[in-house]
Amino acid sequence: MKYLLAHDIGTSGNKATLFSVEGALIKSCTVSYEAHYFNGTWVEQEAEDWWRAVCESSKELIRSAGIDAKEIAAISFSGQMMGCLCVDRNGRPLRPSIIWADSRAQKQALEIERKISQKDYYHISGHRNTASYGIQKLMWIRENEPEIYKKTYKVLNAKDYIVFKLTGKFYTEPSDANSFGCFDLKTFQWSDKILECTGVDREKLPEIVPSTYVAGEVARQVAVQAGLAEGTPVVMGGGDGVVANIGCGSIAPGKTYCCMGTSAWITTTTDQPVFDEEMRTVTWAHVIPGLYAPNGTMQYAGGSYSWVKQVICTLEMEQAKKNGTSPYDEMNRLAKDSPIGSGGVVFLPYMLGERAPRWNPYAKGTWLGLKPENTRGDMVRSVLEGITMNLSICLDILRAKAGIEEITVVGGGAKSEVWQQIMADIYDAEIKVPRLLEEGGSMGAAVIGGVGVRVYPDFSAIERFMKIDQVKAPDRESVKKYGEIKKIFEQYYSALKDVFEEIYKAG
Repeated sequence: MKYLLAHDIGTSGNKATLFSVEGALIKSCTVSYEAHYFNGTWVEQEAEDWWRAVCESSKELIRSAGIDAKEIAAISFSGQMMGCLCVDRNGRPLRPSIIWADSRAQKQALEIERKISQKDYYHISGHRNTASYGIQKLMWIRENEPEIYKKTYKVLNAKDYIVFKLTGKFYTEPSDANSFGCFDLKTFQWSDKILECTGVDREKLPEIVPSTYVAGEVARQVAVQAGLAEGTPVVMGGGDGVVANIGCGSIAPGKTYCCMGTSAWITTTTDQPVFDEEMRTVTWAHVIPGLYAPNGTMQYAGGSYSWVKQVICTLEMEQAKKNGTSPYDEMNRLAKDSPIGSGGVVFLPYMLGERAPRWNPYAKGTWLGLKPENTRGDMVRSVLEGITMNLSICLDILRAKAGIEEITVVGGGAKSEVWQQIMADIYDAEIKVPRLLEEGGSMGAAVIGGVGVRVYPDFSAIERFMKIDQVKAPDRESVKKYGEIKKIFEQYYSALKDVFEEIYKAG
């Protein structure tokens, strides 16, 4: 039998997953590592920790599955994006990687903005010019660590570094190149205009190849260390947020998915970039050549629900412990007993500020409309409704450019049946829930690997992997009610926007 090995290189660890070429999940294994948080806004990781985790997880996966490493047809990747790892000519890291969560490069973003407007930057790259992207971080290194910058041969993202370790080749691909912040969505190459504004040496950026490109084969000198067979094809893969498009079936225009995790996002597939006049959404280069992945990501979705569990639902936590159930099951029962609209309670889910669609770092989490007759169930349900309302604003922007009638939902939040129905009603779309809710990145990487080595003719192979277990249809009366509540949701945010900034200034 032949297998596909997928590595999902995340922030807290690397998840290795083995699939049969028929699409069956064989085994998965996760090896953790640390992210180092300091100086308030700085977040770094050691690249060698990624490599150690890939080696250990590959060995353990192959051992526990009882297969021969030579049966692996391809290795491919899903990896954290928007990083900045400087390596020398031999691929040795010159310093820890500055990862996606780091926002130290505010000054560098402002330097770029003095030379190119936000709107022009957005229409070239599909993104706002912020400190989150790799090019701004590299500028910070040039200014603050000039010796490191001088020695830098290439700048890589996480999965690009692992591809180098396995093959000795320096490459990136469109989705991760796009996450570097100086990518041209029209040419699918580095943007001359943005690079000119940054003053960064172009030769420090790796060559851009397709996501399905076979970068090389597992080299003899690392095969034993990685627990892999020498000569195994290594396929590039892509950035995790975009690889999940494949794993969730978003492989053609209009195909859409929503991920409900600690943060949450809604993404579709189009054949043209989606440029919003207010720049509320962003557009990624898809891993499928010639396609795009317009997206709206909110900061703290499931995170807000987790906060409610810890602070408001202590009784449900105790009850769940007694019953041997999940606290979220108890919370979902509370939410189900609350009416549509949560008895007039509205929750603004901005506890960590907000990205899409607000782009407001000052925004705060807020309950509005509380009355003596409201219950904890109303408060719990309002959180689910508020998160979904916020994402639906992003969906409206995407809908203006793409026909969207059904949405595949994944992540921890997709387990809740009451939340599934809330999504169906607020999104006014059929909600499809796959059997595997946490494997979008892994399945996407496996399919990319299979297409790369021609095990599959095209990306429709995801149908072998993705099985739909539940479908929720929107209720017409509920859709109408939520349409009215959404207007109130928008009015509440508009009324408080300036107040949030005043709260921030007051400390």
